Amino acid sequence: MSRLPDARADLGLREGYHSAQVDAEVRLNTNESPFPPPAEWREALAAAVGDIAWERYPDRAVGALRAAIADQHGVRPDQVFAANGSNEVLQSLCLAYGGAGRTALTFEPTYALHAHIAHLTGTTVASERRGRDFGLDPGAVADAVRRHDPVLTFLCSPNNPTGTVDDPAVLDAALAAASGLVVVDEAYGQFAERSALARVDDDTPLVVVRTFSKTWSLAALRLGYAIAPAPVVQLLERVALPYHLDACKQVAGRLAVAHEAAMQERVAALVAERARLLAGLAALPVTVWPSQANFVLFRPEGRDGREVWKGLLHRSVLVRDTSSWPGLEGCLRVTVGTPAEDDRFLAALAEVLA
Repeated sequence: MSRLPDARADLGLREGYHSAQVDAEVRLNTNESPFPPPAEWREALAAAVGDIAWERYPDRAVGALRAAIADQHGVRPDQVFAANGSNEVLQSLCLAYGGAGRTALTFEPTYALHAHIAHLTGTTVASERRGRDFGLDPGAVADAVRRHDPVLTFLCSPNNPTGTVDDPAVLDAALAAASGLVVVDEAYGQFAERSALARVDDDTPLVVVRTFSKTWSLAALRLGYAIAPAPVVQLLERVALPYHLDACKQVAGRLAVAHEAAMQERVAALVAERARLLAGLAALPVTVWPSQANFVLFRPEGRDGREVWKGLLHRSVLVRDTSSWPGLEGCLRVTVGTPAEDDRFLAALAEVLA
């Protein structure tokens, strides 16, 4: 008989959030950038690593990196919280503000980690449904916030996995109704036509979350951050583990911010390629939703989404299978890749659907 203790009673043994990791020649399933970071960044990082005092703990305050991010966004360093990917930012928010007897509100379908992390921290999760076009109605959002009285209201713009961007009135409505924090996840914010960043100040209960994984081409780095009121940042620092950002990661992020022009060039190229990918999908028997992210959601017409996913994989093209997710029945999500990768995907999809 095992003497191992039982799992926490409220854990529910939920599955984690994972995409398939299988061999494929074209990988368009995890919204990574198809372009590497600049060679100049690699060279600068290689030189800087040689100067790290590896025998010493890193800067606990993450001062240089926070200053660089703050300068980029025109905020103060004490309004920046940096963490191991945007997921640790979300976890820190749930640790600082969630817990037993408190509620987090999501609007589904959306990024699964909002509800998953809240659940892991013992926070009650209330979920409301998006409209048929996956948009949000400001009045419905305000009503949901008032009914559930969440300590954390999660918005996602552009929304993952639908690619939709919230109307500014949605944020206005959430902030007006909320007694807690409104968290806008902008992991794909640089791909979109608008952002909530300009709304952040020390008197507004608004947190904007971003990541270096997508637009900065640094998914392997696992670095994210929040722009938030200084008192919120202070609480996030209290729940973070000591020295939670290693010295190499701090240097890498600081050096990356110095190459913002190169990042914007990559974003512009992907936005243009996104338009070409959308046009290619429009010529096939699929339903396509407009996107302002670096991915596109589509539903094959009259075909089982899972079988289409398998057909693509058989042709060594890997996309994200969202066909079994609530509200996304039959849907698949494809990351915008290089022109060659997208051509390969479109050709494979045409074959599967023929």
